[in-house]
Amino acid sequence: MAAITLISEAQAREGGRFYYVGPQAECAGCKLKGVCFNLEQGALYEITAVRGQAHDCAFNEDKARVVEIKKVARRAAVPKKSAIEGSVTTFQRPACQRLDCGNHGSCHPEEFEAGRKYTVVEIEGDAECPLGESLVFVKLF
Repeated sequence: MAAITLISEAQAREGGRFYYVGPQAECAGCKLKGVCFNLEQGALYEITAVRGQAHDCAFNEDKARVVEIKKVARRAAVPKKSAIEGSVTTFQRPACQRLDCGNHGSCHPEEFEAGRKYTVVEIEGDAECPLGESLVFVKLF
């Protein structure tokens, strides 16, 4: 689903990605803040189109360009029993701390908050676990 937001001219390029970090203090008095504040904090977005309109921006100290964006699903490894496409699952980090495991980054992704609910948008396949856990790679929103 496409949305509209503002981003600095320097970053406004099709295919560019950014994490929305949340409202900034400099934006409090901006008449266009609703266009920027309508995003999900911590979510990854990809710019799908750059529009011609530009506006003054106190936060970026230059112009902000109007862009069309879409939310990008991110990869994680989750227990197979909680991986149902279209379902909502609560992300939990496993107790495993094997830093030598090739899947450690997918089992412990920094961009996901433990205890927060995410939607499973795609199941990619089985994740090999050296401890024998039944895990699958998924894309989450």
